[in-house]
Amino acid sequence: MFRKNHKHKQPGLFGFQNVIKDSMRKEIMDSEEYKFYELIFCRIREEDFAPLYSDKESRPNSPVNSMVSALLLQHRNRWTFAELHKNIKFNLLTKTALGLGELDEVPFSEATLFNFINRLTDYHIDTGINLLEKVFDHLTAGQLEELQLSTAIQRTDSFQAASNLRKYGRLQFLVEVLNRVYRELTEGDRRRYSDLFSEYVVKTSSQYVYRLKPEDMPSRLTSIAHVYRRIKEEIIGRYEPGDIYRIFNRVYTEQFIIEGDEIRCRTEGIKTSILLSPDDEDATYRRKRNTEYIGHVVNIVETCDPKNRINLITDVAVYPNNVDDSTMMAERLTPVKEKTPGLEELHLDGAYPSQKSDKMYEEKGVRIVQTGIRQRPEKRVQPEIYRDEEGMYSVACPLQKVGALKSKRKKRYVAEFDKSVCESCPFAGNCRTDKGKGARRYYFHEEDYLMHVRHRAKGELPEDRHNLRANIEATVAEFSRGMRGRKLKVRGRFRATVFSFCTASMINFGRIYRYLRSEMPEPALN
Repeated sequence: MFRKNHKHKQPGLFGFQNVIKDSMRKEIMDSEEYKFYELIFCRIREEDFAPLYSDKESRPNSPVNSMVSALLLQHRNRWTFAELHKNIKFNLLTKTALGLGELDEVPFSEATLFNFINRLTDYHIDTGINLLEKVFDHLTAGQLEELQLSTAIQRTDSFQAASNLRKYGRLQFLVEVLNRVYRELTEGDRRRYSDLFSEYVVKTSSQYVYRLKPEDMPSRLTSIAHVYRRIKEEIIGRYEPGDIYRIFNRVYTEQFIIEGDEIRCRTEGIKTSILLSPDDEDATYRRKRNTEYIGHVVNIVETCDPKNRINLITDVAVYPNNVDDSTMMAERLTPVKEKTPGLEELHLDGAYPSQKSDKMYEEKGVRIVQTGIRQRPEKRVQPEIYRDEEGMYSVACPLQKVGALKSKRKKRYVAEFDKSVCESCPFAGNCRTDKGKGARRYYFHEEDYLMHVRHRAKGELPEDRHNLRANIEATVAEFSRGMRGRKLKVRGRFRATVFSFCTASMINFGRIYRYLRSEMPEPALN
């Protein structure tokens, strides 16, 4: 049964703040943790989490705002779960942040927090709703409004967030999956199929491949392929669907090709989305700048208007790391625009824009400013395409500017240049126009115009807005602090989103707290 936590609003008469010295109490009231209690803990909408609990009269839930705040503090301080609970029990500042007034007060056990995370995971699987994302969005919306920050200009970037996985070779991976299948078998099946598994389960998968020579690998892969086929035909179908059932069937489909009575390992058509570890079904493969990543990619958007006193993260999203940046931003533009309707200008690097997404940006009324434009150096003179307020196109070259009309097939536009002027042009030999009777013609589509607008955008801005995107690298550095080699401490896409939303919320809080400390006298902070 769901119940909101109001206990923190009525501190006990004998709470620790009433028995400590005045100087200590003042330090606590001036601390970052007390500001966290005011700005974060007290503003968490607990009712958003009501669907996680039963509607029937039953034992009430542990305080939701305490558990969510504990996850935020854990990511802020990069604590393990054991360190988190140690600080909740014995650290007065942590107790203050969680609204706890008694020395011996502990709002939940370790098992309760793990069960809460599992409930969040199951709810996300069932409904597609991430409740921690709702917490982040609600907090950020309130912060933007109270600080009166402009969201008209924003910037975006992404970074690799590798999953905490062991890297397997192909044979070792197949042996590891066999070991997992064997553990799930009944005692009767283990005895019945002992000859099938005996070669692979006596040792660990790493011990199995340790002494193999490279020339032995092909024959071992052929042998294990037949083992997989026999398991598929005789064993796996007799067990209830579960994690290992799903993993085995996926590996069987992705790793092998069946041709009649023959089965062999797949050597072509292997996708980057193939299962790479039985411990993380969501992790994908990507090679970037000669570095291999297995895991996810995190995309972040933050304000960057020069008028703002501070800038806050407005959107966070986690994707498979084999998804292109342009695809991610095309999907995220609508929710970003919904959360910050004032968005007019978005600064991004050369990996984000594409001709397919240009139309969508225009429909949303968002001007994109691109750095690091992805294109080959132009060897010929490129005419510039313009469009007026009435939707009429014109094309300009170094010597002429002419109007453009729909071509006969209505699929593209054509601009006709005066041939006599073109003949005297010093760039005539390197012009992109086509020679024709009486004129030189330039054909283009609407997508070409939008690309020209994108390429010209940076040059049309005031000087102080040319490099607004650059500082988002500092935000990426804040996210990746504590990640060794950009590797998360967790596995699975949902746990990656927990990391992302908690970290983003605490980055925003840290910026606000530092701003308040610098702008206001200390007594005014509280």
